[in-house]
Amino acid sequence: MIEFKKIWGNTYSFLNRYQKIWWIDLALILGLIGFIFGMTTVAGEWTGEHRAAVDIDLSPWALPKYTFFSLCRGLLAYILSFFFTLAYGYWAAKDKMAEKVLMPMLDILQSIPVLGFMPGLVLALVAIFPNSNIGLELAAVIMIFTGQVWNMTFSFYQSLRSIPQYLQEAAAIYRFNWFEKAVKLEIPFSALGLIWNSMMSMAGGWFFLTVSEAFQLGDKDFRLPGLGSYMSVASDKGDDWAKLWGVLAMIIMIVFLDQFLWRPLVVWGQKFRVEEGGGEEAMSSWFLDFLNRSQIIQFFQHLWKRKQKAPDPAVPDAQIPTAVVAPAKSSNGTVFKIVSLFAFVLLIGSMVYGAWKIIELFSKVSLSDWTLILEEALVTLGRVLVAVVFSALWTVPVGLMIGLSPKLSRVTQPFVQVAASFPAPMLFSYVILLMHWMGVPLNWGSIALMLLGAQWYILFNVIAGSMAIPSDLLEAARMYGIKGWARFRKVLLPGIFPYLITGMVTSAGGTWNASIVAEYVTDKGQTLTAFGLGSQISEAAAAANFPILAASVVVMSLMVVVFNRLVWKRLYRLAEEKYSLSK
Repeated sequence: MIEFKKIWGNTYSFLNRYQKIWWIDLALILGLIGFIFGMTTVAGEWTGEHRAAVDIDLSPWALPKYTFFSLCRGLLAYILSFFFTLAYGYWAAKDKMAEKVLMPMLDILQSIPVLGFMPGLVLALVAIFPNSNIGLELAAVIMIFTGQVWNMTFSFYQSLRSIPQYLQEAAAIYRFNWFEKAVKLEIPFSALGLIWNSMMSMAGGWFFLTVSEAFQLGDKDFRLPGLGSYMSVASDKGDDWAKLWGVLAMIIMIVFLDQFLWRPLVVWGQKFRVEEGGGEEAMSSWFLDFLNRSQIIQFFQHLWKRKQKAPDPAVPDAQIPTAVVAPAKSSNGTVFKIVSLFAFVLLIGSMVYGAWKIIELFSKVSLSDWTLILEEALVTLGRVLVAVVFSALWTVPVGLMIGLSPKLSRVTQPFVQVAASFPAPMLFSYVILLMHWMGVPLNWGSIALMLLGAQWYILFNVIAGSMAIPSDLLEAARMYGIKGWARFRKVLLPGIFPYLITGMVTSAGGTWNASIVAEYVTDKGQTLTAFGLGSQISEAAAAANFPILAASVVVMSLMVVVFNRLVWKRLYRLAEEKYSLSK
């Protein structure tokens, strides 16, 4: 009897101690099983037989499947964007010769609307995979990718160029090779800005969700089952209840991503802040705490820590270097130069071939068409500048308030994330109804539609910049009694200036891109257009008028490049020379 009580007491103590932990592990296992089942469903959709037309069910019961399909496309596009960002940003920052081509090219690419990529991309992929949906699915993923990647790449490139000199010297002291320097210095230093810009990039991808999943090319209707096509069909049919269900589904998906992906990443990214002071309130994430209590996660963390504790033969424990020593020469630098040169030649060759094909299309564009396109470009440029200026007026003070207060950031982040990630075109019908009631024509109202997408690029970059301001600078400002406007002008604005310029550049590029849906709106079977380059591109894509489409896209790209060279490039140089922490 005594032995039985002892055994029962030990068992009860064990169960009481590990009850919650086992439930956490069980939840992780069930989540993994659900993920595998979901991936199987997605794989079946991708490899299924290609259908000429897809019927979209407007019933709310179909929304969970459609939302999951759209979520998978967005995440696949983000993974592609992340690796592209690392490769392209690292290449541009490390190769001075390639940088002179890569950064202007990035300016051009971010300004090319989704519809500029769509025709050739869709036709090519459908021709490669004629008997399955793989071609259309890949086209949708890549089009979402084109709405995500440029913001992330600009942020990563700017972060690499802003690494403080003392950190560069520390990497030289410990003789880091290129891989160690990237993993232990460059990527961690860029993490905070990259995380916040990743959230903004996902929002940029969702902005064009309806275009990516439901697009027309002439008389051909390319449609995929998803939340974007659901909202497109609901808008065409004027089904207000279906639009409401779609809005709710979108909000649920965005909140899910915020709580299970972005919030944990933001909390994890705080470890990479460049600061010497303390005293800031720690940020937290319930899901990250949930994962940290899992025995399965702890097991893998233990294995990783054991691997990390292995002695490094390059720097013995008993011999810590005390002076800056140039890294030993290795073949890594030579290999990078060879790969970079090969990629650069391939890039130039592709650009020459593409330019030749575009010139062939230009022969079919008349002089009057060119004149009209230039006039439309100037009008759209005015709308873009107005949208960016109005966006900066409210996002800079609000972004500073959120970024400098962990408590406010914790409270507002879900709301900001939902507002930024929500595809603005889904709300266009309500905004147009309001504009019609106020008597505002689309020629002016399109600026408001552009604002719905432009403002978030600046807000997220300002938040990231304010969170990256070292605490010792803020403490020094408090000690010297620097307050109010003087604090903003001498401490805060210089601290966020590189991030602010990145936000304004990407906001301008995103606004140019958004013009295709802000100046050309379809609702309840009616099409409203505003005079501008965006509406010209949308009309050319809908009519499969490839010469006008190519001419409009090229003019838009040239307009962006010229403005970037004259304005943004100089501001970038000012940010690097005067306001970088490395100076």
